Formats: sequence, structure tokens, C-alpha cells
Amino acid sequence: MKRFMVLLYGAISYAIFFAVFLYSIGFVGNFLVPNAIDSAPRVPLAQALLINLGLLGLFAVQHSLMARPVFKRWLTRFIPRAAERSTYVMASNLAMIALFLFWEPMGIVVWDFDGAIAQTMLWLAFGFGWLLVLVSTFMINHFDLFGLRQVWLYFRKREYTQLEFRTTWAYRWIRHPIYLGWLFAFWATPTMTIAHLVFALMTTAYIFIAILLEEKDLSDAHEEYVQYKEEVPMIFPVPGRSASTV
Repeated sequence: MKRFMVLLYGAISYAIFFAVFLYSIGFVGNFLVPNAIDSAPRVPLAQALLINLGLLGLFAVQHSLMARPVFKRWLTRFIPRAAERSTYVMASNLAMIALFLFWEPMGIVVWDFDGAIAQTMLWLAFGFGWLLVLVSTFMINHFDLFGLRQVWLYFRKREYTQLEFRTTWAYRWIRHPIYLGWLFAFWATPTMTIAHLVFALMTTAYIFIAILLEEKDLSDAHEEYVQYKEEVPMIFPVPGRSASTV
């Protein structure tokens, strides 16, 4: 029963993640959701800014703190090791749901491209960003990244094994294609408001801080990563630079 409950927990966590991911597209793109990033303002600008910074800060702290090895070791004293990644995903889900519920639109347009060609190009870049995020997770191991592999192996009474370090597809040319996808998704918009700009600036700052923390952990876990860092650009491809490792 315990193993089944861990499997069910992992499956629920993943299902909620996928719903959050889809909702995020509508939230940032301002369509098909009740409270989007640029819905009508409801509170004064200063109050909205403080609320939104708090929501973004909550997500950043949760996302980085729970990803650290020392926190994982502490957490698995209380829950099965197989459920650790699913718990991380669930906590991220809750932080994002809080952001969706309590986000305060701020109005004030920073830029607005009304030409058909410019709008089309920006919407294509927006879609490309979200697609790159999703596809890049499969370039490593989508189901391990979101905890399903761990709970499934636990349910089958099989030992979990760490994934080998590999550089496949986009990872041969940039070290963080998922983060590049987020940058496209957050910055590519025909109409940029103050609220969207705050969101994009704060998430971009978080991305580069997260990269520094993540790469330290990866360097500690994989000897090959040190060479990989020297060969492959961080987030933007550079002609003539690619991974020599497999």
C-alpha cells in the first residue's frame, strides 16, 4: 500500500505540474485564463509591485532551496527518497498556483508593436520558447526530471540509479536550453506592460542565479561537467563551440 501511495502521489504531482504548465502559457500570453499577467489593475501600483515581488520571491526561494543536496538529505529523513522529486514538483506547483491566484496586474504599457509582421514574429518566438522548454526536458529524461521515474521504480521494488551525464541534441550547443526557452517565453510579447516587465526581469535574474547554483551541484556530481562547461556556452549558442562528450 505504501508503494502504491507513493506512486499515486507522484502521478498526481505530475498531473498538476502539466496543468500548471499549460496555465502558465495562458497567464503569460494573456489568453484563456481568468487572471492573466496583464488583466485589469485592481490595486494601486506600489501595492501591486510589492505583492508581485513577494510572489516571485517565494517561487525563487522554494525552487532553489529545495533543489540543494543538503535540503534533499534533510527532507528524505521524513519521506521516502523516491518521493523527494515529486515533493519538489508539488511545492513548485503550489508556488505557481499562488502566483496565478494573487498576481496583481499593473497596467502601463512599456512597448506595443501593432504591425502584423512584428506581432507574428513575437508570437512565434513566444511559442518557440514554450516548445523548447518542454522538448528540452525530453532531451535529458522528462520522467526523471518530474519524479515519475523515481516513484515507478519504487513501486516496482527496483533500485533507483542516477542518470548518466549525456549531451544530447540542444545540450551539445548550449548548457541550458530549458532556461533559454523560458527567456523566449517571458520576453517575446507584442505588448510589454510594467507587470510583464517586472515578471520578465525578476525571472531572468533568477534564471542566472539558478544556473550558478545548479552548475556547482552538477560539477560536484559529474566530473565530465567541468570539461563540458569549458566547451559549451551557457545559454546562447556560439558558432564553432559544441560538446565533444557524448
